[in-house]
Amino acid sequence: MNDVSKYLTVTALTRYIKYKIDNDENLRLVFLKGEISNFKEHTTGHLYFSVKDETSKINAIMFSSNAKKIGFKITDGMKVLIVGRISVYEATGNYQIYVDEMMEDGIGNLYLEFEKLKKKLSEEGLFDKEKKKPIPKFPEKIGIVTASTGAAIKDIISTIKRRYPICKTYLFPSLVQGENAADDIVNKISTAQLYDLDILIIGRGGGSIEDLWPFNEEKVARAIFSSKIPTISAVGHEIDFTIADFVADLRAPTPTGAAEMAVPNITDVVKHINNLNIRINESINTKINYQKLKVDSLRNSFILKNPMLIYENKKQKLDLLFENLNKNIFINLSNKRLLIDNFKNNYIIKNPNILYEKQKDKLLNIIQKLELVNPLSILKKGYTLTYKENKLIKSVKDINKDEIIKIKLHDGLITSKVIDKE
Repeated sequence: MNDVSKYLTVTALTRYIKYKIDNDENLRLVFLKGEISNFKEHTTGHLYFSVKDETSKINAIMFSSNAKKIGFKITDGMKVLIVGRISVYEATGNYQIYVDEMMEDGIGNLYLEFEKLKKKLSEEGLFDKEKKKPIPKFPEKIGIVTASTGAAIKDIISTIKRRYPICKTYLFPSLVQGENAADDIVNKISTAQLYDLDILIIGRGGGSIEDLWPFNEEKVARAIFSSKIPTISAVGHEIDFTIADFVADLRAPTPTGAAEMAVPNITDVVKHINNLNIRINESINTKINYQKLKVDSLRNSFILKNPMLIYENKKQKLDLLFENLNKNIFINLSNKRLLIDNFKNNYIIKNPNILYEKQKDKLLNIIQKLELVNPLSILKKGYTLTYKENKLIKSVKDINKDEIIKIKLHDGLITSKVIDKE
């Protein structure tokens, strides 16, 4: 049997490692330089962050008593000089640096420039989500703007070939760090626009903020924004952020991640197509079976087996309609005949003279009334009507001496001249 007593607990092992590190003279006072990332300030005033360089990082903590002594604002991306000690945090088994002092290492100006440009481009709308182009799901041609050597291009190509070998890749080799890198990146992005590409990946591997700085240049940001090809940024490691990441249509944490985002896994695609094929076949079979059942139901229906029933039902209905039609015609004729008989037997029709005499008396009565109001009838009694210029004279004031007047009698007209008037 094994001797259980020789096995250590995790706690015992961690404490032993912590004891060894705490008692190492070289780790009691450490002078460290690096770049701040993942910075967080706790409500207690303690500062939690990481310090990293091109290839490694270490967790760090600075207690509030020492943090109060710092005379500058700590932000991600700053390069700092740190004095502290290395120890192990037993709860997680991770080693970390406990910071006593911290100073800026000249990176402040670069970070301020980064924030200034970020704010400017954001206000111009270069980061707006609604302006970002969608990344095609099944690209045929992918362009890559990066260095022709190094891990980035190898990771991107190998990942694409492994996941989606039917896709073609086009490399536009570019400088990715140094004084002329930004201009070269812009030139290669412009050249890529001449190709019929579905996606353009732009980036490089990890490095310091100085190494990644070409991807923080305004000219590079505007070239990415102006690209007609959907772009994926792939700059540095997951913790690195550049202006190119914000302006690109999609940001990948690493070059490998960019390749994974750009193309689907062909195995998954084939599996999906097979599943669709199965579902289509099942759907077709279901519809065929349903139609078969429908045909069988019609074939076995009582009506189709006894088609004469349809004829007999229609014939019976026709007979009923014909009978109703005849009945309605007979009733209508009877009503009209009755009206005619009533009209023939009317008293007025049989004695038309009565109607004539009645209307004659009525007409004579109207003539007599008209005669009473007829002005010509009044003239027969000796009255006259006097006119001057076709206007009826109603007063002697209406005429003057020597004027011509006309006097109308019942049987004629007299023209006269006024000799005098009283």
